[in-house]
Amino acid sequence: MFTITHFETPCSEHINDQILQMVVDYLTDISTVAIAPSNLLFNVYQYAIGYEVHLYLQALGGSKGIAVELIVAMDDEDPSKVIGFLLYLPVKGDPEACGVAYMAVHASHRRRGVARAMVQEMVGRYPHGELTCAVGKVACFEALGFQVLGARGPQVLMNTRDRSTDGLMGVLDTAPIYSSTEVRQIHTYLLQRHGKRAMLDAEKQRDRHLDQMTAKARAFVQERLG
Repeated sequence: MFTITHFETPCSEHINDQILQMVVDYLTDISTVAIAPSNLLFNVYQYAIGYEVHLYLQALGGSKGIAVELIVAMDDEDPSKVIGFLLYLPVKGDPEACGVAYMAVHASHRRRGVARAMVQEMVGRYPHGELTCAVGKVACFEALGFQVLGARGPQVLMNTRDRSTDGLMGVLDTAPIYSSTEVRQIHTYLLQRHGKRAMLDAEKQRDRHLDQMTAKARAFVQERLG
């Protein structure tokens, strides 16, 4: 079994470290880019998205000017072990609405109701919930009470209601991460190790995959909504 805890203020480094490790381990599932470990750019995205989540964890409590809340699932047999997390953003101007930013369940605890419990905790606080997911995950979220609204880039837009909120959701400006010194250093290392041709091929592979996901999401939504 497991315990669900809700945080509105920064949690301990012990919990943060485990959440960030899950981001690194399950990057393909968490990232909207869905980049595969076989792609040479994988390490770049591991750092960048890991740092994004780090910034949002720091923003708990409103220190960065936006609303951020966190739900964590802990293993009852080992109360110090994080087995799942759901980081979401309450909507300004709509006290019932929120949007899921990041969510993951440890591979060892999937299909045990962890995701359902975390989503139920969130929806209990904000019944008008919204998220985006890959086409392959739609059925999972439909089982959790979400419905398809449309396509958003390479993902399907889902909501607990038949429309999006009219409120505004504050997000952090994470674009500078991708031009940061750290990302440039990782990219330079990969370039030196694999060569320019291989890195260009990795970029093309990523872009083709994104185009395929986008087309798949649009086709799915068109078929589903007519």
